[in-house]
Amino acid sequence: MRKLFSKFVRDETGATAIEYALIAAGISITIVAAVNGLGTTLNNTFTSVNTSLK
Repeated sequence: MRKLFSKFVRDETGATAIEYALIAAGISITIVAAVNGLGTTLNNTFTSVNTSLK
């Protein structure tokens, strides 16, 4: 049992997958925030153009 526990503690194969998942989550949050901000700006621009055309 002691060997199994020490082998489990030294095993780092899952750490890389977790790191990649955290990086992907950070990039996704950044993309969502950028698209949300751009969408708001475009909506205001199109509303302004629509109002000017009426």
